[in-house]
Amino acid sequence: MGAAVTTHDEHAVLDGGPGPLGATYGKMMMWYFILSDALTFSGFLAAYGFSRFKFIETWPIADEVFTHFPFLHGVDAPMYYVALMTFILIFSSVTMVLAVDAGHQLKQKKVAIYMALTILGGLIFLGSQAWEWKNFIKGEFGAIETKGGAMLQFVDKDGHRVALSEFAKVLPEERQQLERKDGVWFMSGDALPTYSVNEVVEGFKANPDLLVRTEFIVDKKKVVLSREESISRLADATYVVEGANLVRNEYGHKLFADFFFFITGFHGFHVLSGVVINIIIFFNVLLGTYEKRRSYEMVEKVGLYWHFVDLVWVFVFTFFYLV
Repeated sequence: MGAAVTTHDEHAVLDGGPGPLGATYGKMMMWYFILSDALTFSGFLAAYGFSRFKFIETWPIADEVFTHFPFLHGVDAPMYYVALMTFILIFSSVTMVLAVDAGHQLKQKKVAIYMALTILGGLIFLGSQAWEWKNFIKGEFGAIETKGGAMLQFVDKDGHRVALSEFAKVLPEERQQLERKDGVWFMSGDALPTYSVNEVVEGFKANPDLLVRTEFIVDKKKVVLSREESISRLADATYVVEGANLVRNEYGHKLFADFFFFITGFHGFHVLSGVVINIIIFFNVLLGTYEKRRSYEMVEKVGLYWHFVDLVWVFVFTFFYLV
């Protein structure tokens, strides 16, 4: 058998030199990764869209869910903070472009500055997303779940949401948080809500100005029941819901919370990974690693990933918050 001959061009491809379509091996692998990850996110968002279409009549209204803004407690600011988060992440893509351009010009100091700004933008976005999760999990108003799994919210006669803390009675009743140690085969129970079903129902009956609002949407508004209908529906109350988790969601259909945690969490993991990689590249820039190579291609490759993460967020933002 004849010995295999390795050409200079093949060496160039393996060493990161020009490869298919004029791109280096490293860039091609990054594009392959981005394509596969894009298909993954497409599948998740398609599943979200299908579920929302199927349960459209009980799907939460984003403007009623994401209304918080840091340091402005009690101020109704629907979507403002999410829009700010989106702007910060998109702006970090701009600083990444500037870092790549500075790398092409072999300007080490500028690359370091723009990389630092990109990392800062990513960290602010991650902190903002954690804050959004905290508010979503904690909830603001509370609701009641019925035997059939329907979610009942409370409003005044003008249709404004009313928190459970504003009307629930404190009754002389004992409630016990069950734990695994309470029985041989017993699994830990759900955390006790602030109020019991009886305390909420009795408080509602004592406030004639309150009404029940269902999770069903008609003409882009949730249906508000009459006083008599409200009391009748509360007879089926089984559980007090505060905030959202993977089992219950005070804002409406629980699948909304499931998809929200999964998709935004998966995207957040990508942002966190990007920040970690950017920090590694940033220190390499400071150490002069790429200056010695006379090539900042690593900055360009991580930039491709960062732009992809930003683009995915635009779709997530559109699906969850705007549509």
